[in-house]
Amino acid sequence: MSNLKGYYYLYVVFILAIAMNHTAMAREPSSRAVKGAYWPSYAGFPASAIDTSLFTHLYYAFLVPNNVSLWFEISNSTALTLWNFTSTVSGKSPPAKTLVAIGGAGADPDTFSQMASKKSWRESFIDSSIEVARKYGFDGIDLDWEFPQNSTDMENLGHLLDEWRAAVRKEANATCRSPLLLTAAVYFSVEFFLSAVVRTYPVDSINRNLDWVNAMTYDYHGSWDTTATGTLAGLFDPLRNLSTSYGLRSWIDAGLHPTKLIMGLPLYGRTWQLKDPSVNGIGAPAVGVGPGTEGVLTFSQVEAFNKANNATVVYDVDTVSTYSYSGTSWITYDDANSTTVKIAYVKTLEVRGYFFWAVNDDLDWKIPRVASRTWIL
Repeated sequence: MSNLKGYYYLYVVFILAIAMNHTAMAREPSSRAVKGAYWPSYAGFPASAIDTSLFTHLYYAFLVPNNVSLWFEISNSTALTLWNFTSTVSGKSPPAKTLVAIGGAGADPDTFSQMASKKSWRESFIDSSIEVARKYGFDGIDLDWEFPQNSTDMENLGHLLDEWRAAVRKEANATCRSPLLLTAAVYFSVEFFLSAVVRTYPVDSINRNLDWVNAMTYDYHGSWDTTATGTLAGLFDPLRNLSTSYGLRSWIDAGLHPTKLIMGLPLYGRTWQLKDPSVNGIGAPAVGVGPGTEGVLTFSQVEAFNKANNATVVYDVDTVSTYSYSGTSWITYDDANSTTVKIAYVKTLEVRGYFFWAVNDDLDWKIPRVASRTWIL
Protein backbone atom coordinates (compact mmCIF):
# COMPACT_ATOMS: atom_id res chain seq x y z
CA MET A 1 0.00 0.00 0.00
CA SER A 2 1.37 3.42 -0.88
CA ASN A 3 1.83 6.00 1.89
CA LEU A 4 -0.81 8.23 0.27
CA LYS A 5 -3.40 5.47 0.15
CA GLY A 6 -2.52 4.40 3.66
CA TYR A 7 -3.07 7.94 4.88
CA TYR A 8 -6.52 8.13 3.38
CA TYR A 9 -7.44 4.72 4.77
CA LEU A 10 -6.63 5.94 8.29
CA TYR A 11 -8.31 9.27 7.61
CA VAL A 12 -11.59 7.60 6.71
CA VAL A 13 -11.74 5.83 10.07
CA PHE A 14 -11.25 9.11 11.89
CA ILE A 15 -13.77 11.03 9.80
CA LEU A 16 -16.44 8.33 9.97
CA ALA A 17 -16.12 8.12 13.74
CA ILE A 18 -16.83 11.83 14.04
CA ALA A 19 -19.53 11.98 11.37
CA MET A 20 -21.57 9.10 12.72
CA ASN A 21 -21.72 10.72 16.17
CA HIS A 22 -23.47 13.82 14.82
CA THR A 23 -27.15 13.54 14.07
CA ALA A 24 -27.36 17.00 12.56
CA MET A 25 -24.81 19.49 11.34
CA ALA A 26 -25.13 22.96 9.89
CA ARG A 27 -24.60 23.67 6.21
CA GLU A 28 -21.01 24.76 5.49
CA PRO A 29 -20.77 28.54 5.96
CA SER A 30 -19.10 29.11 2.59
CA SER A 31 -21.69 29.64 -0.12
CA ARG A 32 -19.08 28.64 -2.68
CA ALA A 33 -19.23 24.93 -1.89
CA VAL A 34 -21.37 22.84 -4.24
CA LYS A 35 -23.17 19.76 -2.96
CA GLY A 36 -25.24 18.86 -5.98
CA ALA A 37 -27.47 16.09 -7.31
CA TYR A 38 -29.41 15.37 -10.48
CA TRP A 39 -33.15 14.77 -10.24
CA PRO A 40 -34.40 12.52 -13.09
CA SER A 41 -37.77 14.01 -13.97
CA TYR A 42 -38.90 10.69 -15.47
CA ALA A 43 -38.21 8.52 -12.40
CA GLY A 44 -41.43 9.18 -10.50
CA PHE A 45 -39.58 10.43 -7.41
CA PRO A 46 -41.32 13.56 -6.04
CA ALA A 47 -39.21 16.66 -5.57
CA SER A 48 -40.98 17.14 -2.26
CA ALA A 49 -39.20 14.03 -0.93
CA ILE A 50 -35.71 15.50 -1.40
CA ASP A 51 -33.83 16.34 1.79
CA THR A 52 -32.51 19.74 0.74
CA SER A 53 -30.41 20.09 3.90
CA LEU A 54 -27.93 17.78 2.13
CA PHE A 55 -27.70 19.71 -1.15
CA THR A 56 -26.89 23.22 -2.31
CA HIS A 57 -27.79 22.71 -5.99
CA LEU A 58 -30.28 20.39 -7.70
CA TYR A 59 -30.45 19.71 -11.43
CA TYR A 60 -33.64 18.99 -13.35
CA ALA A 61 -32.80 16.16 -15.78
CA PHE A 62 -33.41 16.63 -18.70
CA LEU A 63 -34.67 18.95 -21.41
CA VAL A 64 -33.65 18.46 -25.06
CA PRO A 65 -34.03 21.05 -27.83
CA ASN A 66 -35.89 20.35 -31.05
CA ASN A 67 -33.34 18.91 -33.47
CA VAL A 68 -34.51 21.21 -36.28
CA SER A 69 -35.42 24.55 -34.69
CA LEU A 70 -33.01 24.07 -31.74
CA TRP A 71 -35.64 25.68 -29.53
CA PHE A 72 -37.20 24.03 -26.50
CA GLU A 73 -40.78 22.96 -27.11
CA ILE A 74 -42.35 22.54 -23.68
CA SER A 75 -45.55 20.49 -23.43
CA ASN A 76 -48.17 21.28 -20.80
CA SER A 77 -47.22 18.25 -18.72
CA THR A 78 -43.51 19.10 -18.86
CA ALA A 79 -44.28 22.72 -17.95
CA LEU A 80 -46.14 21.50 -14.87
CA THR A 81 -43.21 19.27 -13.88
CA LEU A 82 -40.73 22.13 -14.33
CA TRP A 83 -42.80 24.51 -12.23
CA ASN A 84 -43.37 21.92 -9.53
CA PHE A 85 -39.67 21.16 -9.30
CA THR A 86 -38.44 24.74 -8.96
CA SER A 87 -41.24 25.90 -6.67
CA THR A 88 -40.93 22.87 -4.41
CA VAL A 89 -37.14 22.94 -4.09
CA SER A 90 -36.91 26.71 -3.64
CA GLY A 91 -39.73 26.59 -1.11
CA LYS A 92 -38.14 23.99 1.15
CA SER A 93 -36.15 24.81 4.28
CA PRO A 94 -33.35 25.15 3.53
CA PRO A 95 -33.88 25.88 -0.16
CA ALA A 96 -31.51 24.68 -2.87
CA LYS A 97 -30.54 26.39 -6.10
CA THR A 98 -32.08 24.81 -9.21
CA LEU A 99 -30.55 24.32 -12.65
CA VAL A 100 -32.16 22.90 -15.76
CA ALA A 101 -29.93 20.25 -17.34
CA ILE A 102 -29.99 20.13 -21.13
CA GLY A 103 -29.16 16.94 -23.00
CA GLY A 104 -28.14 13.82 -21.11
CA ALA A 105 -26.86 10.41 -22.13
CA GLY A 106 -30.03 9.68 -24.10
CA ALA A 107 -29.85 12.84 -26.23
CA ASP A 108 -28.55 12.66 -29.79
CA PRO A 109 -25.03 14.18 -29.78
CA ASP A 110 -25.51 15.11 -33.45
CA THR A 111 -28.13 17.65 -32.37
CA PHE A 112 -25.54 19.45 -30.27
CA SER A 113 -22.87 19.15 -32.94
CA GLN A 114 -25.24 20.77 -35.44
CA MET A 115 -26.34 23.49 -33.02
CA ALA A 116 -22.79 24.47 -32.06
CA SER A 117 -21.49 24.52 -35.63
CA LYS A 118 -23.13 27.79 -36.73
CA LYS A 119 -23.44 31.13 -34.95
CA SER A 120 -27.12 31.66 -35.83
CA TRP A 121 -28.00 28.18 -34.56
CA ARG A 122 -26.06 28.76 -31.35
CA GLU A 123 -27.94 32.02 -30.87
CA SER A 124 -31.33 30.31 -31.23
CA PHE A 125 -30.36 27.63 -28.72
CA ILE A 126 -28.93 30.12 -26.25
CA ASP A 127 -31.93 32.47 -26.39
CA SER A 128 -34.37 29.60 -25.94
CA SER A 129 -32.43 28.12 -23.00
CA ILE A 130 -32.38 31.45 -21.17
CA GLU A 131 -36.08 31.95 -21.85
CA VAL A 132 -36.96 28.53 -20.44
CA ALA A 133 -34.76 28.94 -17.38
CA ARG A 134 -36.30 32.30 -16.50
CA LYS A 135 -39.88 31.32 -17.33
CA TYR A 136 -39.83 28.30 -15.03
CA GLY A 137 -37.90 29.83 -12.16
CA PHE A 138 -34.48 28.19 -12.47
CA ASP A 139 -31.29 29.67 -11.06
CA GLY A 140 -29.12 28.33 -13.84
CA ILE A 141 -28.53 26.13 -16.89
CA ASP A 142 -26.43 22.97 -17.11
CA LEU A 143 -25.20 21.70 -20.49
CA ASP A 144 -25.05 17.89 -20.69
CA TRP A 145 -23.57 17.38 -24.14
CA GLU A 146 -22.50 13.72 -23.97
CA PHE A 147 -20.14 14.07 -25.74
CA PRO A 148 -18.43 16.36 -28.27
CA GLN A 149 -17.23 13.91 -30.91
CA ASN A 150 -14.13 15.55 -32.40
CA SER A 151 -11.82 18.57 -32.22
CA THR A 152 -14.24 20.65 -34.32
CA ASP A 153 -17.00 20.01 -31.80
CA MET A 154 -14.65 21.06 -29.01
CA GLU A 155 -13.74 24.28 -30.80
CA ASN A 156 -17.41 25.03 -31.40
CA LEU A 157 -18.17 24.27 -27.76
CA GLY A 158 -15.73 27.03 -26.85
CA HIS A 159 -17.59 29.46 -29.12
CA LEU A 160 -20.92 28.36 -27.63
CA LEU A 161 -19.74 29.02 -24.08
CA ASP A 162 -18.36 32.46 -24.99
CA GLU A 163 -21.65 33.49 -26.59
CA TRP A 164 -23.79 31.89 -23.88
CA ARG A 165 -22.01 33.79 -21.11
CA ALA A 166 -22.32 37.05 -23.05
CA ALA A 167 -26.05 36.45 -23.52
CA VAL A 168 -26.53 35.63 -19.83
CA ARG A 169 -24.79 38.85 -18.81
CA LYS A 170 -26.82 40.87 -21.29
CA GLU A 171 -30.11 39.39 -20.07
CA ALA A 172 -29.20 39.98 -16.42
CA ASN A 173 -28.31 43.61 -17.08
CA ALA A 174 -31.49 44.18 -19.07
CA THR A 175 -33.75 42.67 -16.41
CA CYS A 176 -31.80 43.79 -13.31
CA ARG A 177 -31.64 40.19 -12.09
CA SER A 178 -28.77 38.03 -10.90
CA PRO A 179 -27.09 36.27 -13.82
CA LEU A 180 -28.08 32.68 -14.40
CA LEU A 181 -25.52 30.08 -13.38
CA LEU A 182 -23.85 28.33 -16.30
CA THR A 183 -22.42 24.84 -15.76
CA ALA A 184 -21.72 21.72 -17.79
CA ALA A 185 -21.47 17.98 -17.26
CA VAL A 186 -18.22 16.72 -18.78
CA TYR A 187 -16.19 13.56 -19.32
CA PHE A 188 -14.22 12.38 -16.29
CA SER A 189 -10.96 13.44 -17.98
CA VAL A 190 -10.14 16.65 -19.84
CA GLU A 191 -9.11 14.50 -22.81
CA PHE A 192 -10.87 11.56 -24.45
CA PHE A 193 -7.64 9.59 -24.32
CA LEU A 194 -9.34 6.18 -24.68
CA SER A 195 -11.21 7.11 -27.85
CA ALA A 196 -10.10 6.48 -31.42
CA VAL A 197 -10.72 10.20 -31.91
CA VAL A 198 -8.69 11.95 -29.22
CA ARG A 199 -10.01 15.40 -28.38
CA THR A 200 -9.64 17.85 -25.50
CA TYR A 201 -12.10 20.22 -23.84
CA PRO A 202 -11.60 23.99 -24.38
CA VAL A 203 -10.33 24.70 -20.88
CA ASP A 204 -9.66 28.40 -21.48
CA SER A 205 -13.26 28.97 -22.56
CA ILE A 206 -14.55 26.94 -19.61
CA ASN A 207 -12.48 29.03 -17.18
CA ARG A 208 -13.83 32.24 -18.72
CA ASN A 209 -17.46 31.32 -19.03
CA LEU A 210 -18.68 28.52 -16.78
CA ASP A 211 -19.28 28.70 -13.06
CA TRP A 212 -18.12 25.08 -12.82
CA VAL A 213 -18.10 21.71 -14.57
CA ASN A 214 -19.47 18.44 -13.21
CA ALA A 215 -16.85 15.81 -14.03
CA MET A 216 -18.62 12.46 -14.47
CA THR A 217 -16.08 10.49 -12.49
CA TYR A 218 -17.87 7.15 -12.66
CA ASP A 219 -18.83 4.39 -15.11
CA TYR A 220 -15.23 3.30 -15.59
CA HIS A 221 -16.44 -0.28 -15.99
CA GLY A 222 -19.87 -1.74 -16.69
CA SER A 223 -22.13 -3.76 -18.96
CA TRP A 224 -20.18 -2.76 -22.08
CA ASP A 225 -17.44 -5.16 -20.92
CA THR A 226 -18.77 -8.30 -19.29
CA THR A 227 -15.54 -10.31 -19.46
CA ALA A 228 -14.26 -9.14 -16.07
CA THR A 229 -15.38 -7.19 -13.03
CA GLY A 230 -14.13 -3.66 -12.48
CA THR A 231 -14.65 -0.60 -10.33
CA LEU A 232 -17.56 1.70 -11.05
CA ALA A 233 -15.83 4.81 -9.74
CA GLY A 234 -12.51 3.93 -8.13
CA LEU A 235 -10.43 6.79 -6.79
CA PHE A 236 -7.27 4.98 -7.90
CA ASP A 237 -6.45 2.40 -10.57
CA PRO A 238 -3.11 0.58 -10.20
CA LEU A 239 -3.17 -0.58 -13.83
CA ARG A 240 -4.78 2.12 -15.99
CA ASN A 241 -5.84 5.75 -15.89
CA LEU A 242 -9.50 4.86 -15.39
CA SER A 243 -9.82 6.55 -12.03
CA THR A 244 -11.25 9.61 -10.34
CA SER A 245 -7.85 10.84 -9.17
CA TYR A 246 -6.48 10.72 -12.71
CA GLY A 247 -9.55 12.42 -14.18
CA LEU A 248 -9.65 15.30 -11.72
CA ARG A 249 -5.91 15.89 -11.88
CA SER A 250 -6.03 15.90 -15.68
CA TRP A 251 -8.47 18.80 -15.57
CA ILE A 252 -6.35 20.75 -13.08
CA ASP A 253 -3.11 20.00 -14.94
CA ALA A 254 -4.74 21.31 -18.14
CA GLY A 255 -5.31 24.66 -16.44
CA LEU A 256 -8.86 24.42 -15.11
CA HIS A 257 -9.12 26.35 -11.88
CA PRO A 258 -9.95 23.91 -9.04
CA THR A 259 -12.90 26.07 -7.96
CA LYS A 260 -14.44 25.34 -11.37
CA LEU A 261 -14.29 21.56 -10.79
CA ILE A 262 -16.90 19.29 -9.20
CA MET A 263 -16.41 15.56 -8.54
CA GLY A 264 -19.15 13.13 -9.55
CA LEU A 265 -20.30 10.39 -7.18
CA PRO A 266 -22.61 7.49 -8.13
CA LEU A 267 -25.61 6.52 -6.02
CA TYR A 268 -25.93 3.22 -7.88
CA GLY A 269 -23.96 0.08 -8.51
CA ARG A 270 -23.01 -1.98 -11.55
CA THR A 271 -23.17 -5.75 -11.52
CA TRP A 272 -21.56 -8.80 -13.11
CA GLN A 273 -22.13 -12.54 -13.15
CA LEU A 274 -18.94 -14.24 -12.05
CA LYS A 275 -17.49 -17.11 -14.06
CA ASP A 276 -16.26 -18.78 -10.88
CA PRO A 277 -17.76 -17.76 -7.49
CA SER A 278 -14.47 -18.58 -5.78
CA VAL A 279 -12.64 -15.97 -7.88
CA ASN A 280 -14.38 -12.81 -6.76
CA GLY A 281 -12.03 -9.82 -6.59
CA ILE A 282 -11.71 -6.77 -8.82
CA GLY A 283 -10.81 -8.01 -12.29
CA ALA A 284 -12.33 -11.46 -11.72
CA PRO A 285 -13.49 -13.28 -14.88
CA ALA A 286 -17.18 -12.72 -15.62
CA VAL A 287 -19.69 -14.05 -18.14
CA GLY A 288 -22.37 -11.35 -18.18
CA VAL A 289 -24.23 -8.73 -16.19
CA GLY A 290 -25.58 -9.53 -12.78
CA PRO A 291 -28.73 -8.41 -10.94
CA GLY A 292 -30.62 -5.27 -11.93
CA THR A 293 -31.86 -3.70 -15.13
CA GLU A 294 -28.97 -3.96 -17.61
CA GLY A 295 -26.69 -4.68 -14.69
CA VAL A 296 -27.54 -1.58 -12.65
CA LEU A 297 -28.90 -1.35 -9.10
CA THR A 298 -29.64 1.77 -7.07
CA PHE A 299 -27.72 2.14 -3.82
CA SER A 300 -30.87 1.24 -1.90
CA GLN A 301 -31.25 -1.89 -4.03
CA VAL A 302 -27.59 -2.79 -3.45
CA GLU A 303 -28.11 -2.62 0.30
CA ALA A 304 -31.27 -4.72 0.02
CA PHE A 305 -29.45 -7.30 -2.13
CA ASN A 306 -26.54 -7.51 0.30
CA LYS A 307 -28.87 -8.06 3.24
CA ALA A 308 -31.17 -10.56 1.52
CA ASN A 309 -28.28 -12.62 0.17
CA ASN A 310 -25.90 -12.31 3.13
CA ALA A 311 -23.37 -10.91 0.68
CA THR A 312 -19.71 -10.43 1.50
CA VAL A 313 -18.86 -6.71 1.40
CA VAL A 314 -15.28 -5.65 0.66
CA TYR A 315 -13.78 -2.17 0.90
CA ASP A 316 -10.77 -2.13 -1.42
CA VAL A 317 -8.07 0.21 -0.12
CA ASP A 318 -5.96 0.17 -3.29
CA THR A 319 -8.74 1.54 -5.51
CA VAL A 320 -10.89 3.21 -2.81
CA SER A 321 -14.01 1.41 -3.94
CA THR A 322 -16.45 -1.10 -2.49
CA TYR A 323 -17.76 -4.34 -3.91
CA SER A 324 -19.97 -7.15 -2.69
CA TYR A 325 -20.57 -10.68 -3.88
CA SER A 326 -22.89 -13.58 -3.23
CA GLY A 327 -22.72 -16.72 -5.32
CA THR A 328 -22.07 -15.61 -8.88
CA SER A 329 -23.43 -12.08 -8.34
CA TRP A 330 -20.86 -9.27 -8.03
CA ILE A 331 -21.56 -5.55 -7.45
CA THR A 332 -19.31 -2.48 -7.52
CA TYR A 333 -20.50 0.71 -5.80
CA ASP A 334 -19.57 3.48 -3.38
CA ASP A 335 -20.43 3.13 0.29
CA ALA A 336 -19.77 5.37 3.30
CA ASN A 337 -16.09 4.34 3.45
CA SER A 338 -15.20 5.04 -0.18
CA THR A 339 -17.30 8.20 -0.30
CA THR A 340 -15.60 9.61 2.79
CA VAL A 341 -12.10 8.95 1.47
CA LYS A 342 -12.99 10.49 -1.90
CA ILE A 343 -14.32 13.65 -0.25
CA ALA A 344 -11.18 13.89 1.89
CA TYR A 345 -9.02 13.46 -1.21
CA VAL A 346 -10.74 16.10 -3.36
CA LYS A 347 -10.63 18.60 -0.53
CA THR A 348 -6.83 18.41 -0.77
CA LEU A 349 -7.20 19.37 -4.44
CA GLU A 350 -9.29 22.39 -3.36
CA VAL A 351 -12.06 21.61 -5.82
CA ARG A 352 -15.42 23.25 -5.34
CA GLY A 353 -17.54 20.28 -4.34
CA TYR A 354 -19.29 17.14 -5.52
CA PHE A 355 -22.50 15.98 -7.15
CA PHE A 356 -24.52 12.76 -7.21
CA TRP A 357 -26.23 10.82 -9.93
CA ALA A 358 -28.99 10.46 -8.98
CA VAL A 359 -30.81 11.99 -6.03
CA ASN A 360 -33.52 9.30 -5.89
CA ASP A 361 -31.17 6.29 -5.70
CA ASP A 362 -30.46 6.40 -1.95
CA LEU A 363 -33.85 6.51 -0.30
CA ASP A 364 -32.43 6.79 3.22
CA TRP A 365 -29.92 9.54 2.29
CA LYS A 366 -27.06 7.56 3.82
CA ILE A 367 -24.37 8.49 1.30
CA PRO A 368 -25.41 12.15 0.76
CA ARG A 369 -25.43 12.57 4.54
CA VAL A 370 -21.93 11.12 4.92
CA ALA A 371 -20.65 13.26 2.03
CA SER A 372 -22.14 16.45 3.44
CA ARG A 373 -20.73 15.88 6.90
CA THR A 374 -17.31 14.91 5.61
CA TRP A 375 -17.11 18.03 3.45
CA ILE A 376 -17.80 20.21 6.48
CA LEU A 377 -15.32 18.38 8.69
